Amino acid sequence: MAKIKITQVKSGIDRSERQKQTLIALGLRKINATKEVEATPQILGMVNKVSHLVKVEELA
Repeated sequence: MAKIKITQVKSGIDRSERQKQTLIALGLRKINATKEVEATPQILGMVNKVSHLVKVEELA
């Protein structure tokens, strides 16, 4: 399965509780925090919900 690198680029402050919890579930707690994860359908769905707060890069 492909891997993706997720980087938080905007703050979770003043966002809905659901979006804050999604960032935490992805392992992102601070701005510029980066996490490498498998690109499963569940992870891609979570990334889609907070796409305005994160930057996603596909790894080879």
